[in-house]
Amino acid sequence: MADGYSIIMDTSKCTACRGCQVACKQWNQLPGTETKNSGSHENPPDLSFDTYKVVRFSEGKNGDGKPYWYFFSEQCRHCLSPGCMAAVEKEEIVQDEKTGAVLFTPKTKDLNFKETLEGCPYNVPRQNPKTKEMAKCTMCFDRITNGKQPSCVTTCPTGALAFGERDKILTAAKARVDELKKSYPKAEALNADDVRVIYIVTDDPKKYFKYATPK
Repeated sequence: MADGYSIIMDTSKCTACRGCQVACKQWNQLPGTETKNSGSHENPPDLSFDTYKVVRFSEGKNGDGKPYWYFFSEQCRHCLSPGCMAAVEKEEIVQDEKTGAVLFTPKTKDLNFKETLEGCPYNVPRQNPKTKEMAKCTMCFDRITNGKQPSCVTTCPTGALAFGERDKILTAAKARVDELKKSYPKAEALNADDVRVIYIVTDDPKKYFKYATPK
């Protein structure tokens, strides 16, 4: 399925305000999670059954000694051929034909969580330890099927996030990469042919986040 919708996450425009992270919590009515200071601005430290999006903070030094500080708004990529569905027996995980969104149902409690997580190349699904149900980003399915944008896209103040029909998003992503390459030769749109949530980076993807590219 190559039609439907897609999202651009342009890391070159992200300021790590975490507005998208908060909007995701608010719209999906997800509770806060217990956390602690880990020495990073990244908080909470990981995705969970109650946290569908986390802004990753990565800092280090290049080979020339110059420091870098990168931000990566992690979420489900809504793959065109979802690896998480390899563990599906019936209708535990479905891919909506019109939007392309990959959706987890309450029936995921009957799946093998380890197999489902291993099937995801981006290490995204999380499980409720009590109910065993799994959850992740829904691409705000209830919003996009009613003519609205995902809450994270609507909230982003810098335009780092963009949503639309897949063909238009792919065109926009290519144009943005071409523009960025003038100043950042390593700029690229990550796995654009395989995922619906397309990250644009200006440097080595692994500097941003371990699972920026498939594991």
